[in-house]
Amino acid sequence: MRARGIAAACLVASVTGAVLLASACRGVGPQTGSETNFLRSCDASCGDGLACLCGVCTRACSVADECSALASGAVCVAVAARPAGSACAAADSAAFCDLSCSGDADCAPLGAPFVCQDGFCRAPAGDTAICPATTLAVGDNERTVTVGDTTRSYVVRLPASYTGLGPMPLVLDFHTLGGTSAGEADASGYRELAEQEGFLVAWPQGIDGAWNVGPCCTTSRDVDDVGFARALVQQVQAEACVDVKRVYAVGVANGGGMAYHLACNAADLVAGVAPSAFDLLVESEQPCQPVRPVTEISFRGTADVLVPYEGGSQQAPNGASITFLGAVGTFERWAELNECTGTPSAEDSDGCSTYSGCASGAEVTLCTAQGGGTAWGSPEIGWATLKRHALP
Repeated sequence: MRARGIAAACLVASVTGAVLLASACRGVGPQTGSETNFLRSCDASCGDGLACLCGVCTRACSVADECSALASGAVCVAVAARPAGSACAAADSAAFCDLSCSGDADCAPLGAPFVCQDGFCRAPAGDTAICPATTLAVGDNERTVTVGDTTRSYVVRLPASYTGLGPMPLVLDFHTLGGTSAGEADASGYRELAEQEGFLVAWPQGIDGAWNVGPCCTTSRDVDDVGFARALVQQVQAEACVDVKRVYAVGVANGGGMAYHLACNAADLVAGVAPSAFDLLVESEQPCQPVRPVTEISFRGTADVLVPYEGGSQQAPNGASITFLGAVGTFERWAELNECTGTPSAEDSDGCSTYSGCASGAEVTLCTAQGGGTAWGSPEIGWATLKRHALP
């Protein structure tokens, strides 16, 4: 940490040429490979018009506007603003683009790897992740990926705030039974939220308009939807800068069941799930033994006629007999899976009750809409919970 702070302070020496490699700079030690991203470490040159100055990619400047293209909040910093006692503070007239901070939240415009060190945003020591050059256009992009012998389709959205300077979270948003990826994108609210909050969102398309969840709901029981989710994430990761520790699954009705299915069977892929209008099935029909605690927030309506709030036996559209645990039963089962202790909180004004004392800091929440039917839960409430959690 201290070495990276020294490297930041020494930028001034290289910008002005007063001291090309001051003694403090030489003491920083070897840097991790040349990278193109603003304020990441480097050992030679930087792309995108940046210069590798004493181990950090940045840009010399004379006015603040020259820095605005690098990152929201980046300014042209004078020597006087550098940390007190800097070994490189002799060149009083130098300035360069930087992003000051008082806490890690101030570094959010640069992406997840960046934290606040000595008053300035820096990628943590040892972070060598390099963002790929994106092949996605801003907005919705139609894509296909092969899973086994089957070609699957999905739509992925690159938000306007995407810069490629650091990885963004990715949300997988699964449509209802008989739905489409395009319809889910229009209805769920995650498209708009992705633009506001700055994350990628993908809408997968189910075979037969369905998701293979236990005995429900695809006609063929051989559909590999878990493999599809894994392949989708891998492909998006190759086309954009994805924070693989912050991949989440959401969905409505059968799509909510798919979110649960990933939490049960791909807990190494998803950091949290937010299903709506669906519950877990009984263990004999849908075994659920996640390999790690997974944060879960569910949205249920007490008047849902398709997936009764109280649970019980139903006939799935593919003819299978299925048995739901019910909203409260699923809430309690997930609390058990996450080794939660104590009792859940009282319902808040949104009808949400939470187990917060769970293993590995996970949360389990049930949000109940009195008189509500089959409907999408609040993306804002769901995202507020999900974004607090990442894979270990």
